[in-house]
Amino acid sequence: MSKVYIILENGRVFEGESFGAEGEAIGELVFNTGVVGYLETLTDPSYAGQIIMHTFPQIGNYGVIPEDFESEKCHAKGVVVRDWCKAPSNFRSQGDLDAFLKQYGVVGICGVDTREITHIIRETGVMNAMITPNKPDCVPEAVKSYRVTGVVAETSCKNAYVVPPEDKIKFDVALIDYGAKQNIIRELRKRGCRITVFPHDTKAEDVLASNPDGIVLSNGAGDPAENIVCIEEIRKMLGKKPIFGICLGHQLLALAMGGKTEKLRYGHRGGNQPVRELESGRVYITSQNHGYEVVSESIDKSAGAISYVNLNDNSCEGLVYPSLDAFSLQFHPEAHAGPRDMEFAFDKFLDLMKGGRL
Repeated sequence: MSKVYIILENGRVFEGESFGAEGEAIGELVFNTGVVGYLETLTDPSYAGQIIMHTFPQIGNYGVIPEDFESEKCHAKGVVVRDWCKAPSNFRSQGDLDAFLKQYGVVGICGVDTREITHIIRETGVMNAMITPNKPDCVPEAVKSYRVTGVVAETSCKNAYVVPPEDKIKFDVALIDYGAKQNIIRELRKRGCRITVFPHDTKAEDVLASNPDGIVLSNGAGDPAENIVCIEEIRKMLGKKPIFGICLGHQLLALAMGGKTEKLRYGHRGGNQPVRELESGRVYITSQNHGYEVVSESIDKSAGAISYVNLNDNSCEGLVYPSLDAFSLQFHPEAHAGPRDMEFAFDKFLDLMKGGRL
């Protein structure tokens, strides 16, 4: 393997070896603490524009399993690992991580001290980085000026399409695709939902014209406040149908309600994020992937209430809007890469479509 470097925005340089596609990549460097679930992470559209660093020392142990993908490809700009498994062992595996990254043109670097790089990000915050075979004398201007923009439009579907339920049709659901994970669709399908997936910029009247029983606002990438058109269309749908927002959908719903969002120091990414349900006091270990939070103090208490908080930093992890039959979660209840005890959130959404109340 050839020598490559990862150049951090703060000037630190780490030498490693190339794997995956050859070339150069610039992105926002973030870390994921998951021990398993690397396939779901690598194919999650929410990582568009970012370089993913895995804190677990060896990635790729169970190979590449297309049935576990969350989308049709890897959306990340690059991948950083301590070591990648060259001889994966799994009866479902159809290849190794190196071949997977080469297939989708994603640049990787291995053999670097991921613990040290993670420590830097935790201390100074998320920063841009570059993976390159050519060690520069200083941090390139392109690294300093890089911004993750336009990624919702990049990852959303281009045309509406319908996904049938696994069995009999019980509900018709409109899913607004801001970069949706496939497991959201899987969870809805197995509950008898026929899903019409709409592009991110679909007009509210077109969504409502399909006469859905409920609307799901999907996860997605980037700065939620950038999506002004999406926020305005969500505002037009408030109170018309039950609404369930997930991750970016949670943030967009809060913005449509007049709330604010801000960037976290280094985000929440992994399958081990503890959150507390305020009503019951119960703690759940959740799967998360986001770099922004809804500012708790910005929520209009006459319309909405915080339902979950993160136990690490007390950030907002869920909101309910009882008068609008709408609720949202910052974490991933479909949790395909982690614990699965949050799937009841989908049942809660079904209960709303049946006429239940929050």
